[in-house]
Parts: sequence; structure tokens; C-alpha cells
Amino acid sequence: MALLLVSGLVFHELAEAVMGQDAITVLDVQVAHWFNAHAFEPLTSLMYAVSAVHSVAGMIVLFCGLAWYLWRAQARYWLLALAFAVPGGMVLNVALKFFFQRARPVFEEPLVTLATYSFPSGHTTAATCFYGLLASYLVIARPAWNVRLGTVAGCLMMVLLVAFSRVYLGAHYVSDVLAAMAESVAWLAVCITAISTLRRRREGKTV
Repeated sequence: MALLLVSGLVFHELAEAVMGQDAITVLDVQVAHWFNAHAFEPLTSLMYAVSAVHSVAGMIVLFCGLAWYLWRAQARYWLLALAFAVPGGMVLNVALKFFFQRARPVFEEPLVTLATYSFPSGHTTAATCFYGLLASYLVIARPAWNVRLGTVAGCLMMVLLVAFSRVYLGAHYVSDVLAAMAESVAWLAVCITAISTLRRRREGKTV
């Protein structure tokens, strides 16, 4: 509940600042144009690859891979959480895009050109939901602290890498990816709490 409230508050503050054209929007534009002007190889190609892996098609592959693993591990409730967290988070993101209707960054020589809305970032949302759930599962399933810390660090690095790739390529502003992470953490908190409550109730009835 605390995680849900904090992340929800962060998203609310970011959304208000963006829609109100506060100082963060000036920083957004400055950062976007700086990266556009300083893009270089091979970093640009790497960022294209990171974004491609976490596109809708890429997320379907990652989703199916993790779903298969959870099924084989007989982690049925985690599989159910995955089924709600990742597709649900992506649908929620689309709804928020159409609600806020923020235009994407504009450049004279863009690295990517997209016709959809910018706020919040869909790639970052999908990555946060996926890696956030993966980290939550492995932290509980793997008792060794070194494995837990490595898992959290690795998943966090992947989320930040996806977020950076979207800003670097000029597909999103910094506030877009920050809002996407806050939105996704809140959604993950809802999904995991709901599935955990369902599991406890079912196990309580069988005792």
C-alpha cells in the first residue's frame, strides 16, 4: 500500500507539472535536444537494439519466456500476476497516452519518428512491469542474499537502460520515462497485492 501511494503520488506530481508546463518541461526539451545533437555510433545502434527488444513484439517474446518458466516452476500465482501486470500495464499506458495527449519531441534530424503520443513512455512501462515482477519473484524464490541483490540490480539496470534508450533516441522526454516508471510501480503493487491476497484466501480455505 505504501509503495502504491508513493508511486501514485510521484506520477500525479509529474503529470501535473507536465500538463501545467512547469520547469520540468524546459528541462525535458533541453535534455532531448542535447542527446539529439550528441548522438554517436555505436551507442545509437545499441539504443535502437534495446528499444527493439522492448517493443510490443519483443515484450511478447519476453512475456512468453517468463510465463513458460513460471509454469514449469509451478509458480501458478506468479504466472497469474504476470498475466495481469505486463499486458494490463501496457493497456493502462495506452489509455494514459490518449488522456494526456502530449506530443513527442521534435527535431530537425530525428533518430526516430513516431505518430503516437509521448506521455508516459510505453517501452519503459512494459520494461518496468516485466522486470519489476521478475525481480519480485526471484527475490522471494531465491533465499541467497547475493542472488537477491544481483537480481534487483540487474532488473533495475534493464529498466533504466530502456528508459535511457527512449530519451537518447528522442522518442520521449525525461518526464515521460519517469512517469512511466512511477505508473508501472503503482500498477505492479496493485497486481502483486491482489494475487497475494487471492493466494492467502485460497490457502486459508484449504487448511
